[in-house]
Amino acid sequence: MEDVLEVYHRPHDPDRPVVCVDETSKQLIVETRLPIAAKPGQPARYSDKHFPDAAKIVLVQDNLNTHRPASLYEAFPADEARRLVERFEWHYTPKHGSWLDMAESELSVVAAQCLDRRIPDKPTLIKEVAAWEAARNRNHTKADWQFSTTDARIKLKRLYPSF
Repeated sequence: MEDVLEVYHRPHDPDRPVVCVDETSKQLIVETRLPIAAKPGQPARYSDKHFPDAAKIVLVQDNLNTHRPASLYEAFPADEARRLVERFEWHYTPKHGSWLDMAESELSVVAAQCLDRRIPDKPTLIKEVAAWEAARNRNHTKADWQFSTTDARIKLKRLYPSF
C-alpha cells in the first residue's frame, strides 16, 4: 500500500508517466485496434503505441495473476517480452486494496455518471463517453489524492504487524 501511495505523491514527470490499469465488465463486440498478424498456433497481439518517448511507464495495477511480467513472455517472443518488461516500473495494489488504483475509481465515476443506463450500440457508447470525458477535461477534473503513507499508518494500523 505504501508503495502505491508513494507513487501518487511523486511530482509529475513526463519522462515517467503514471498509468493505472483496471478491468470492467463491459463487453467489446469488435476490435478497436489493428492486431499483429496471427501465425499458426500463435494468437494475434497488439503493439505498444502510448508514451513512445517516455523513459519508463510507471504502472499501477491490482494483483491479478495475469498482471505480471511473466504474462508478457506467454504472449510475445522473449526479446519482445523483455523489451516490454523494461518499459514499465511495476507497482501493485495490495490484496483487498484495489481501491488504491485510480483507474478503479475513474471506472466507478464513468459508470455512475455516464453508463448508468442502457446504451443501445457502440457508436452511442463512444459518443456518450466522449461527451463525459470532454466535460471532465473542460472542468479540469482530476484526482485529489490526499491519503498519505502517514494516514495509512494511522487509519489502517490494524493492517500493520505489531512488534
